[in-house]
Amino acid sequence: MKQSVVKPYNKANESKKQEVTEMFDNIAGRYDLLNHLLTLNIDKLWRRKALNILAKSKPATILDIATGTGDLAIAALRLKPKSIIGLDIAPNMIELARIKVAKKNAERIISLEVGDSEALRFNDDSFDAVTVGFGVRNFGDLEVGLSEMLRVTKPGGTVMILEFSKTRVFGVKQGFALYSRYFIPFIGRTISKDPKAYSYLPESIEAFPEGKTFLDILTKLGYKDVKSRLAPGGLVTIYTGSK
Repeated sequence: MKQSVVKPYNKANESKKQEVTEMFDNIAGRYDLLNHLLTLNIDKLWRRKALNILAKSKPATILDIATGTGDLAIAALRLKPKSIIGLDIAPNMIELARIKVAKKNAERIISLEVGDSEALRFNDDSFDAVTVGFGVRNFGDLEVGLSEMLRVTKPGGTVMILEFSKTRVFGVKQGFALYSRYFIPFIGRTISKDPKAYSYLPESIEAFPEGKTFLDILTKLGYKDVKSRLAPGGLVTIYTGSK
């Protein structure tokens, strides 16, 4: 089934990919502040939980797609891989990621580059693990991006996707609905100076084909042993699959 396309600015002459790139370049300077503020720093716990799952496969080479300012790539250093490549479509996000990686003295392990998740430059079977933290809902074409991720994963390798969910936990569901409808756009508008960017966030979460629907998409594309695990509260799901 064709998924609805949610774009940040809804310009008639621009694709979702173009608008997402523009949006992240616009908000790059305040992205980390807003990210940690709006999630109350729980995003760090979500990444840790996801990496605990990935640690079981002991990946030596990791590709982190939609790396943003590099939080997941940097957190993955504790898995002690030989190399991590962080890739993002927004140049301004990559520049900030480079600063953070340099502060960690991790340039020997982590390399960063601008790139398109739907047209990866890497050969087939290149990485032990491919990760995406809160990025697949921003793909211009979800299935093309997911297919590319699988293509560059080695046989037996793992794909790990961390993404927001529409929680069904009573109380949390109602509270998050109000939080996302009013508080997130207000804070995002006030701090980021881009009123559309943080209205797009709850809209993109609502449109994302989560849970079993997403697992079915992965299976259709050739992923094996697909699984989903809800983080506490049900606001985030960790999806895994293998090649």
